[in-house]
Amino acid sequence: MVESIARVRHIRVTPQKARRVVALIKGKQAEEALAILKFAPQSASEPIYKLVASAVANARVKADKENEFLDEQDLFIKNAFVDEGTTLKRFRPRAQGRAFQIKKRTSHITVVLSTPDVAESAPASSKKASK
Repeated sequence: MVESIARVRHIRVTPQKARRVVALIKGKQAEEALAILKFAPQSASEPIYKLVASAVANARVKADKENEFLDEQDLFIKNAFVDEGTTLKRFRPRAQGRAFQIKKRTSHITVVLSTPDVAESAPASSKKASK
């Protein structure tokens, strides 16, 4: 079983908008997720596309390092989540000498890819048989 993680930090996309895009690809196969992200109209889909592609490359490198066979068709998105990053605070001039604060939010996005493991599902079925 190969599991790879890819993270991007301090990306200039609000977490709320990034979570909408991440929800589209959770649990899907990696190639299907890349196809969805390629044609998604949201602006957050481009950095998430690059992130999923990076996770696939990380899985390939990890499998080569461990001398395991990796079929990229088997990779699926095991987990994907968006955390809030630092907020950049900027000020705009307003009427009568006042200042108005603008919050430019950032995100930390994490994608975990995995291959389905047949050995993990086998003990679960033997537990049912023993009951």
